[in-house]
Amino acid sequence: MFAPVQETVVTKAIFKHFFNHLNEVTASDVLVAGGGPAGLVSARLLAQKGYRVTIIERNNYLGGGMWIGGYLMNKATMRAPANEMLEELGIPHVEEAPGLFVADTPHFASRLILSACEAGVRFLNMTVIEDVVVKHNRVEGLVINWTPVHMLPKMITCLDPVVLQSKLVIDATGHDATIVRFLAKRKLMEFKGMGPLWIEGSEDAIVEQTGQVYDGLITTGMAVSETLGLPRMGPTFGAMLLSGKKAADIALNLLKT
Repeated sequence: MFAPVQETVVTKAIFKHFFNHLNEVTASDVLVAGGGPAGLVSARLLAQKGYRVTIIERNNYLGGGMWIGGYLMNKATMRAPANEMLEELGIPHVEEAPGLFVADTPHFASRLILSACEAGVRFLNMTVIEDVVVKHNRVEGLVINWTPVHMLPKMITCLDPVVLQSKLVIDATGHDATIVRFLAKRKLMEFKGMGPLWIEGSEDAIVEQTGQVYDGLITTGMAVSETLGLPRMGPTFGAMLLSGKKAADIALNLLKT
């Protein structure tokens, strides 16, 4: 039934293609930290414009919190005009109330991932960000290691990381705001932490204030809320999509200068 193949050929194929891939992503135009909805949207739009984009994801899966909605229920709510992106991506949805749309999260997450893959986005999952590269007060890359390294006993975790270079970095790590926290820890920028929940105020503010927070670093999605002290968004996802789009637009302008 199946073609005959030696086990070592299977192993060599995995090694060859993965390490070729790893070699390619050492230099990207844009590194996107976090493979959730905001990161996937921004990465897809940038890749569609011909830029080399790599998403760094610490988990073994992509999609972030999109796989499940509020209270462990797999339905996602979005407010207009986020439904326009659902229509663009061909994600089925219904209008439950004027301006409020509901979609199945497995379909939503799968379509976001597929669209990023089709655009040519490259991925490094099971990869944790250990630090950020800053030269002349500008972010120019990320320091990475295998996620499993951080699961080892502390006495044997003295494994040096490696570095990926880029022209821009987008922090799409959600509530962790990983890249921003690295800079704030070194007193290079301020970090306020997220405020209490307010759906309408949060979604508008997240999109409006998506932008470059440090030279070479753009925040998107919930990383914007955490960085600037904006209200918590709650179980709606529209701001993730539109914030990701705005982050891509900002990145495009910066890459052209």
